[in-house]
Amino acid sequence: MTRPLPAALAAVGIAGAAAATWGIGIERYLFTVRHRTARILPPGTDPIRILHISDMHLAPWQRRKREWVAHLASLRPDLVIDTGDNFGHPDALPAIRGALGAFTGTPGVHVHGSNDIWAPKPRNPFRYFLGPSKKKPDVSRLDSDELDDFLEGDLGWATLNNDSSAVDVRGHRIRFIGTNDPHHKYDDWDAIDDSLIGASPADLTLGVTHAPYQRVLDGFMDRGADAIFAGHTHGGQVRVPGFGALVANCDLPLRQTRGLSSWNHGGRSIPLNVSAGLGHSIYAPVRFACRPEASLITLAPRP
Repeated sequence: MTRPLPAALAAVGIAGAAAATWGIGIERYLFTVRHRTARILPPGTDPIRILHISDMHLAPWQRRKREWVAHLASLRPDLVIDTGDNFGHPDALPAIRGALGAFTGTPGVHVHGSNDIWAPKPRNPFRYFLGPSKKKPDVSRLDSDELDDFLEGDLGWATLNNDSSAVDVRGHRIRFIGTNDPHHKYDDWDAIDDSLIGASPADLTLGVTHAPYQRVLDGFMDRGADAIFAGHTHGGQVRVPGFGALVANCDLPLRQTRGLSSWNHGGRSIPLNVSAGLGHSIYAPVRFACRPEASLITLAPRP
């Protein structure tokens, strides 16, 4: 006769092992494209297809991820938005070039995440339940300048680290406002020349940041943003089916850690797309109920 407690413990152990096998060995390789539409363009104008990539955390040996990202160029987006954390290893720059080089000639913008500035380090995953992670004192600096030289010099993407820019896409004048990594409090509104933000007419204004802290999202809306793009959360990385994310690694509500939602502030409501990202730290190689993703967001005319 089987004793109830040992049998229950055995069942829990089997379920845990199966979940770990799925999350570590299978799901983190199941890359997907999330398609969504936001109707924010002037009526009667052409739509814009935006490829939003984030949190590659690319390491030199991750050939499958590198090739999948490069293949996204076949989607022929009108614009690419990269919300940071491209590095997953200090020696990843050649892999990043291999992944993103396919987008040469496609307009784009990018901002830094913390792992475009500081190298990854091992962490206790349970500490994320205590609040947003903090930089360890012995972390080495990454070659952010070389990354920016490639993204801006080779690909022609605008760098938006506490800066603004404007890009013409399919007959639309798009104004961008971006921040440097808010997770380590590198966002600095005073460094952005607000007079340039409104210097020329634009069809819409997009906010771009890595970590969607509420202070940053509100700051974009105060400056007239019509939509916001962010990453950082990994969608929770490990989600509970039927419940969702357990952590966000910032102060964003858990229900908004993945996908297209709305952000409300100052009597307005605008689209907010938070990418669940394409990767994970090399020290936490797991994703569960949260497939790695890129987003293809179609900005369409308002009815």
